[in-house]
Parts: sequence; structure tokens; C-alpha cells
Amino acid sequence: MPKYLSILCFTLFAYSYGQQSAPWTLEAAVEHAVKNNLQIRAAYLDVIDAETYKSQAIGNFLPSLNLSAGHSWNIGLNRNLTTNLLEDLTNQFSSGGLDMSLVIYNGRRNVYQLMSANLGVLARQYQLEDMKEDVMLLVVNSFLQVLFSKENLAVQNNLLEVAKTELSQTETLVDAGVLPKGELFELQATVASQEQQAVAASNNYEIARISLAQLLLIDDYKNFSIAETNYDMVAATILDKSPKELFQKALESRNDIMLAKTNVEIAQTNLKTAKSAYQPTLTGYYGYSSRISYGDRLIATGTYSAYPIGVVSGSGEVVLAPRADTEVAKYLPLGEQWKQNDGHNFGVNLRIPILNGLAVKNNVRRNKVSVERSNTLLSQQKQDLERTIQQSYADAKGAIIAYEAAQKTTLARKQAYEYAQNRFSNGAATSLAFSQAKQRYDAAVAAELQAKFDAIFKIKVLEFYFGIPLTL
Repeated sequence: MPKYLSILCFTLFAYSYGQQSAPWTLEAAVEHAVKNNLQIRAAYLDVIDAETYKSQAIGNFLPSLNLSAGHSWNIGLNRNLTTNLLEDLTNQFSSGGLDMSLVIYNGRRNVYQLMSANLGVLARQYQLEDMKEDVMLLVVNSFLQVLFSKENLAVQNNLLEVAKTELSQTETLVDAGVLPKGELFELQATVASQEQQAVAASNNYEIARISLAQLLLIDDYKNFSIAETNYDMVAATILDKSPKELFQKALESRNDIMLAKTNVEIAQTNLKTAKSAYQPTLTGYYGYSSRISYGDRLIATGTYSAYPIGVVSGSGEVVLAPRADTEVAKYLPLGEQWKQNDGHNFGVNLRIPILNGLAVKNNVRRNKVSVERSNTLLSQQKQDLERTIQQSYADAKGAIIAYEAAQKTTLARKQAYEYAQNRFSNGAATSLAFSQAKQRYDAAVAAELQAKFDAIFKIKVLEFYFGIPLTL
């Protein structure tokens, strides 16, 4: 058993470590960010809150039903039923009841409130999805920045190795007397400059990597890395569509636009709810109650006794009358008392609003303003989206052209660098001319890399507005 436990613990530890240090792909990073982002969690709570309002709106259609119960002690001067005298007594009573009311008509206010609550849930869902998309776009941008920094670091390290190799070869030529010693100074400066660029590239990569880890709420910066995958230039087929087509598609799929449209519908429904307050309200009600007592009572014995009630005038003869005899008994059983004392109460109430301090009128006016404001915000949202798509389309198109130009520049600089290298090796060019050609080639390589990832991101942004999933 200890052996198996040791194997199990080691396996779990290895799995945990592997999960913790495994390189992150873009898909995994986006999924993790969507699940753990704090703003998204808050937006999800807003959805739950909206569903609670919907449940409350549904409850408005149900009757109001309440039970009541009470028990009282009456201590002090009370009439004793057995002696018919006032005495210091303690009497106890219990009571209970049920009341119910139901709105029969209120200008369809409950219907409008339910419609508004349903739209509220839909709006919060659109808001949640829109926030997810914003986070996804942010992760893609940060992920591409890490990719660029990582590839740029590899390029700078490679250029540094090439510079060191060239310096070593030049030292050999100088030692052989083929080149003068002064040719070494410029190449040494070039190596030193390339070392600085490699250090700067390494720092930029670390900053980009840590920034992405922080965005993903990952604390283990040391083991955080992205997957070793060759991310080539993506196809720019999205540019085959016109900006108008992209805009029309975005109007149908963008969650921020759908949210703005839903807010307009909510405002219109709330206006109907406010106007329903002008209508009369008809309410039905029903009530049931009963009570019980715990005091002694007088009951008839079934026998009668004669009691004087007066005297005959003149003769003085006493007039007698029968009276039922009574005796003291315990209170009736509680169930029997409850049945004897119960009562029912039901009816309808009609409430017709006439004058209420202009509250209804002003509420209607406020909701009309809300409708106009929502329509204005929707129009503004559409304008902003159209302008953003036009700008993104132009940026993506320009980025593709810039990347193609950067490729041509790199090719030309490479040929010039190779030509200068041959001339320098044959002693036909100075180290200064060779270093300048190399620096131009190095700058062209870095510029091409920057143009590549700039184009990738701008194409992805354009695809994002068209509803294409964010993948590389």
C-alpha cells in the first residue's frame, strides 16, 4: 500500500507540475481568461441578478396569500362569568386567519414588467458576451506581442552570433595580414551594439510574457511560456469583402449592437409600464379568520328554578318565573371553538387614479426621455462601429501592403549585405561600409517581423468584427 500511495502521489505531482508549466496556446489562453477574468465574473452575476428580477415579475401574476396567528393575555380587572363580578383575572385568547388578494386588472402592468424583465436578462447576456469578446481580443493582442518579442529575441540572438562569427573571421584575416588591424574596430563596435539589441529584446520578451501571465491571472511567471509553434502570416481573405458587407454583418452579430437594441426595447416597454398607471386597478380579495378562548364558561344544566321577578300590586303576592339553571364548565374543545367562531370576508376593490401629484405624468415623461436616449445611443453605437470597421479595414489593408514592402526591403538589404560581405572579405570594402550594410539588413529583418505581427493582429481585428473566431 505505501508503494502504491507513493506512485499515486508522484503521478499527481507530475501531472500538476505538467499542467502548471505546460506552454500555453492561444486557444488555451483565451479560454482561461474568459473563465477567470474578474470583470466577466461580475457580468455573470449581473445575469443572475436579472434572472431574479424576471422571477419577481412572474410572481406578480400569482395571488398574494398570507397566514396570520396570534395569542393574547388579558390581565387586570375583568368580569368573572361565573360570579358576574368584576375581579382581577387573567384571560387568554388565540386567533388565526388567512387573507388572499389577486390583481384582476391593472392596465397590463404585470405583462409589461415581465416583458421588461425578459429583455433585461437578454441585455445582461449580451453584455456578458461583449465583455468576453473584449477580453479575448485583449488576450490575442497580448499573445501576439509575446510571439513578436520571442521571435525578435531569436532574430537578435542569431544576428549577434553572425556578428561574432564575422568578427572572428576578420580577426583571422587581420592576423594573416590580409586586412589591416583598424578594420577590427568597427566590427567590434557592431558586435557591442548587437549585444545591446539582444539584451533589449530579451527584456521586451520578459515584459510581454509577464504581462500576458498577469492578464491570465497566473502567478507562476517563471514557468509561464507560450507554445513553440510557427505562426505564419494568416490569409487575408477577409479583405475580399467590402467595408459595407463587414458593417452589415457586424450589425447582425456584434453583441454591443444587440445590447443597444435591447436597451431600446427595454425603454419602450418601461414607457408602456409607466402609461399603464393611468388605468384603473381592480383587485379581488378573500379573508378567513377565527378565534378561541381558554376561559371557563356557564352552561345550562337542563333544570329550571323559580326566581321572583316582582310583586302583585294590592295583594303583595310575589310573582315567580322559571329560569334555566347553569353551572361552570371548562372551555369547549379548541377545534369546536374554531368552527363556531370562524368567518369569511371577500370582495373586490376598484382604484381609479384621478390626481396623484403629477407622479404618473412625470414618470411617463421620464420614460419618454429614456426611449429617446436609448435610440440616440444605438445610433451612436452604429456610427462608431461603422467608423471602427472602416478604420480597421484600412489598417489591415495598409498593414498587408507594409508587410509585403518590408519583405522586399529585407530581400534587397540581404543581397546588399552579402555583396558587402564578399567585398569586405576580398579587401575591396572597408569595415565601415560592411557594418553599415549589416545594420541596414538587421533593421530590415526587425521591421519585417514587426510588420508581420502588426498585419496578423489587424487582420484578426477585422475578422473579429465579422464574427470569425479568434484563432491563429
